[in-house]
Amino acid sequence: MELWLPLDSYEHQHRYKYMALYHALRDAIHAGTLVGGTRLPSTRELASQYAMSRGSVAQVYDMLLADGYVEAHRGRGTFVTGTFTAEEKGGQEAVIHLSPWGERVSRLDTQKALGSVSVQDQHIIDFHVHRMPAGHFPTSEWKSALAAVHRSDWREQSGAAGEPELREAIASHLRWTRGIQAEASQIVLFSGSMQGITLLAQLLIPEGSQVILENPGYQGIAHAVNACGGCIVPASVDSQGIIPEDWNAQTLFVTPTRQFPTGAVLGLDRRKALLAWASKRNAVIIEDDYDSEFRWGGRPIEPLKVLDREQRVIYVGSFSQTMIASFRLGYAVLPSSLVQPLLAAKALYEPVPPALLEQRALAKWMSRGGYLRHLRRLTRLYGDRHAFFVQEMLHQLPEAFTMQPGDAGLHIYATWNGSPESFLKFKTIAKEEGVLFRDAARYQLIPGPPAVCFGFAHLEKEEITEGIRRLRLAWEKRTFSFH
Repeated sequence: MELWLPLDSYEHQHRYKYMALYHALRDAIHAGTLVGGTRLPSTRELASQYAMSRGSVAQVYDMLLADGYVEAHRGRGTFVTGTFTAEEKGGQEAVIHLSPWGERVSRLDTQKALGSVSVQDQHIIDFHVHRMPAGHFPTSEWKSALAAVHRSDWREQSGAAGEPELREAIASHLRWTRGIQAEASQIVLFSGSMQGITLLAQLLIPEGSQVILENPGYQGIAHAVNACGGCIVPASVDSQGIIPEDWNAQTLFVTPTRQFPTGAVLGLDRRKALLAWASKRNAVIIEDDYDSEFRWGGRPIEPLKVLDREQRVIYVGSFSQTMIASFRLGYAVLPSSLVQPLLAAKALYEPVPPALLEQRALAKWMSRGGYLRHLRRLTRLYGDRHAFFVQEMLHQLPEAFTMQPGDAGLHIYATWNGSPESFLKFKTIAKEEGVLFRDAARYQLIPGPPAVCFGFAHLEKEEITEGIRRLRLAWEKRTFSFH
């Protein structure tokens, strides 16, 4: 085993080579480069590596042993005895001053906000929104696409925008399923839609400027805006989505096709009002279309981007709900004037896009029609579970919640028909009964009435029935006052 040491610099300081090796090893132990328990190379190996005699290296090891830096075990070797604290190293750690952006980011609790919930107890029914179960994904088709790409010629290198064939496939998919007339040159790929949203926030939001966010809304967007120094202005949401106003701002984040988390669909009049506002204020609208791939009924809703005649809308999409958990891919459809600035910003983080094999495999799968067939299968499966969940809730627990089921998406937003105090009691008892769900308070920019997001797509019908039965038990264990 080879151990690299900056021996040349030590040889300039010390007359003898064995002393240079001693101080290099001692300083590496002090610095923590060689941590406690590390096995040092044998004297033969180290002597060969640094052109020294075995006797000189053995002398160095004896000196380290005498000073307590190492311990020798017959037949096993020589090991570093321990790791030194900052005080023992003889110095105090420097205070590193962050930029204003760094200070803001360090205060964000992004892991709590963006992380998923993992439940190990098999007796727990978890109504959190989860990624697609592995069994719902056509693994054999995906492996076939990966294998086909692996056998192909890989001489072409993709730029920061992502794999050209995949961008072409996404443009075709959007024209067919969303009515968005986008060119592949307008599409940029990201490692998840949140990376794209964060880069757009950095690119578009000056420090101290007002930014309009839906309330309630996705907290990841709020974190990105806060990190950039933007001043968040909460915009009210009702059963028809965001309520347009004449905001004094140049940036709006909105989920018009299916408002997150309420599921409300923004009507045509309000969509036109948002575009009129953007034109008047010379503003940019970032449209997050996060999970409207799944629609159970009603006519398809056009994205705001379809109505955009002045190239003011940035459309952000994602594959996170339809692909395996390890596959992270999002994309943005940009006005032509923003393509180059965003690519320049993205290239600072990812000069070469990651997972090119997977990008090319997805392009091939989409071009073969496999991805669209996969979406149709999931839509049938999840639509059936959506209807079943609503039916069971209305049958077993009609008093507790007012549901806003809508006709799309992978969770149901339900408002609590009681006081905040009674909701906290119910949530505690439900957990004791082995049922978890997401408190929608985490999505509120301004505190509001209690509400819940119920995920259902990952659960079998038997689990849905059992989970709602336990919620009913939790309801019956206490008498709640409604006022």
